[in-house]
Amino acid sequence: MKNILLSEAEYRDKVYACWLGKNIGGTLGAPFEGRKYVNDLDFYPVIPEGAAPNDDLDFQLVWLKMLEEKGVEVTLPNLADYWLKHLSAYPWNEYGFCHRNLELGLRPPISGCFENYYVDEMGSPIRSEIWACTAPGDPQLAASMAWKDSALDHAGGEGTHGEMFWAAAESAAFVVSDPRTLIQVGLQMIPVWSRISRAVREAVWCYENGVRWAEARDRVVTYYGHHQPCHAVQNHAFTVLGWLYGSDFGDKLCKAVNCGYDTDCTGATLGAILGIIGGTGGIPERWRAPIGERIALHRFTRLPGAPRTIGELTQRTMAVAQKMVQRKSDAVGFAAERRLADDALSLLFRNEKALAALRQDVHASVGVDGDVEIWLHYNGEPVLHPGIGKTVGVSLRRGDAPVEAEVTLEPPSNWEVQAMPDAFGQKRFLITAANVADRNTLTVNISHPESERHASFLLLGPGGARGYPSGRNVPTCPVCNGYEGSCICK
Repeated sequence: MKNILLSEAEYRDKVYACWLGKNIGGTLGAPFEGRKYVNDLDFYPVIPEGAAPNDDLDFQLVWLKMLEEKGVEVTLPNLADYWLKHLSAYPWNEYGFCHRNLELGLRPPISGCFENYYVDEMGSPIRSEIWACTAPGDPQLAASMAWKDSALDHAGGEGTHGEMFWAAAESAAFVVSDPRTLIQVGLQMIPVWSRISRAVREAVWCYENGVRWAEARDRVVTYYGHHQPCHAVQNHAFTVLGWLYGSDFGDKLCKAVNCGYDTDCTGATLGAILGIIGGTGGIPERWRAPIGERIALHRFTRLPGAPRTIGELTQRTMAVAQKMVQRKSDAVGFAAERRLADDALSLLFRNEKALAALRQDVHASVGVDGDVEIWLHYNGEPVLHPGIGKTVGVSLRRGDAPVEAEVTLEPPSNWEVQAMPDAFGQKRFLITAANVADRNTLTVNISHPESERHASFLLLGPGGARGYPSGRNVPTCPVCNGYEGSCICK
């Protein structure tokens, strides 16, 4: 029996308010994105006529479509496929490098970190709400799903920690409303040593010790600031400062956005969690009326059949959540009336699934054949150097369970492969080659009593991994500014 039962009517209202708050906060902050100075807002600077287009929401609409079409057993290859199909025009920072690596042939999670300077940025923390809303009341499940999402473009970076933090806090917000409790739930899902964990704790410390908002903001910039305005660490602290120091819905949003830096993201994330906490009744009409119901897609988002209104998005989110909690949650369910067991708070703080997600190898690529995930572990960079042996590993999973099978590697014709003793739950092989092309295909063949399985992976030579300068973006189209070759001009 589930120990947390959510009222279906209350859940619907909170999901609607989540997406509405997301649009309000993103629209408020959009004109100030990237500016590092303090703002002085107390309302929209110009009254909008509808929500501003925002990738903060659009990416999640793509994941919703994936969940509808592929089901709730989310795989890294599915996420990668939907990115390439619907989001390939986005060129900015981590988005551009994710697409570059996927187009090259590197699968996640290595796609999220190889030659990617931007792994510590905000691109994945702003995608947390879809996992919270489809796993409400089960923070560790939401956080584990967020890990998969972030692995596409932030593997091993602070972007992963940020998305897991917010997915968990927002999921718990369907059950409890106290900000400091929700912050603590989020912190349980990420490493205590992470910079986001430390920056968030600094923001909480400032509030609890009577530090003025302006001084707290300066402390964050001094100790956790970064020259990149979209760096995740400082922006997470800014969101928390707005949340704790603000007096009501609008004041909280303005205090977050007034911190500067990645303002559309800090405003959108805070608006979303405030929506979950307070429902539609917690969003004043003066903030809600200028935004309305319509969803405005960014021009780089190519998504036929995208939800057109917040109401439609809410209904479709709910349909996925029903399947998610039924199949993947042992803690939460839906009922006509809300009911919480005595140990509900302890359930919210559980983090085994989140910690298991964090233990996964980011120096790896994942393929799927049937219901088996095939992991190729590069044990470092996905590069083979001539005359230098490289040990790679293969592990197999069906769901969360390991699979035992005979594994062989099929390399290019001039390579040598030697089986090594198993280690770290992997079948291990030593690969050597006198000559290595820039791009090479390594096929993993699996034999077990049920069937044969296969997956092919990219292994680069030194000529295919010449490095990329820090802080520089991928090439863009001079006409539409989209990712060159995948832009909207085409």
